[in-house]
Amino acid sequence: MRFRHPDGTIVHLAYCTNVHPAETFDGVLAQLRDHCEPVRRRLGRDRLGIGLWLARDAARTLAADPSALRTLRDELDRRGLEVVTLNGFPYEGFGADEVKYRVYRPDWTDPERLEYTTALARVLTGLLPDDVTEGSISTLPLAWRTAPGTPRALDALRSLADCLDALAELTGRSVRVGLEPEPGCVVETTGDALAPLTAIGHPRIGVCVDTCHLATSFEDPRRALDALTEAGVPVVKAQLSAALHAGQPHLPEVRRALAAFAEPRFLHQTRTLTAAGLRGTDDLDEALTGDALPDAAPWRAHFHVPLHAAPAPPLTSTLPVLKTALARLVGGPRPLTRHLEVETYTWQALPPELRPRTRDRLADGIAAELTLARDLLTDLGLKELP
Repeated sequence: MRFRHPDGTIVHLAYCTNVHPAETFDGVLAQLRDHCEPVRRRLGRDRLGIGLWLARDAARTLAADPSALRTLRDELDRRGLEVVTLNGFPYEGFGADEVKYRVYRPDWTDPERLEYTTALARVLTGLLPDDVTEGSISTLPLAWRTAPGTPRALDALRSLADCLDALAELTGRSVRVGLEPEPGCVVETTGDALAPLTAIGHPRIGVCVDTCHLATSFEDPRRALDALTEAGVPVVKAQLSAALHAGQPHLPEVRRALAAFAEPRFLHQTRTLTAAGLRGTDDLDEALTGDALPDAAPWRAHFHVPLHAAPAPPLTSTLPVLKTALARLVGGPRPLTRHLEVETYTWQALPPELRPRTRDRLADGIAAELTLARDLLTDLGLKELP
């Protein structure tokens, strides 16, 4: 979906396909047929943006085989889909029964991460629509916090920047890569991103702002985005997502409601803001165990809940944080980013009674999320384009 900002800039809105992960090239083609095109049809649009997640094997196939890349481009066109952004955070296995800490490997200290991201950039230059010259990729925020070797990770990102420069010179198309701050990682917050990214100091390496992660870490979106702007760190893309919010975690009924969201597949880092600063656990079930986390103040958990459907009381979502961030991102005299992506990958990790049981129900939910995002953008003065 495309929107014209009042300054004339085109802003792209997509949804991320990691919600229906595929590991192979053939699996990606099936995604487009079984999921993405049905969402487009529900929205009544001739064209829909998708943020592709390409696992390692699919990325390697597409980067090495020009005919496969042409096939994917043709299939996108045939199904009324377009790609300006890729999700390069998960490497492989995102559809596994247990993902948890695996999603942070390989990290930016491992040459595999550089190889994978470079392959994604080459693929993206071949997928961009004819009238678009800039693409974006979101990536791991260096590493999980226990990983050593941050200087080596920064060296890898400098090498990536050189590769992106060479790719732009070769193809005439620019690809930018954004570190996606996430709770528990070396770069947990947008504030943590300032030092490494100013040290790199390259316009093609910036930040991907995920509004669920921003909220989970209790960052003020206005201050966070203003700090990035003042430091000259580009917002490469923004992921529109909402976290799980518990206002009174000391109450037994609130803990019971939270326990329904503790599940074995993804990591749900949980945070609370205390007088001494941010406190947290690596997962929601850990937070619910004994007194592992202070419960005198609200908790937020890294669980991407559907944008249009907040959980039932006594829980809610951090949709207000998303709205505030979006107003700062695209509601000003000029947009801070041109690439927006709805990223609710946890539909099948919701409590059983909330999960979509069929493809049709999942497509309905994704279409509803995109409709909400569209309405937020038009309320900010952006004009939806055909």
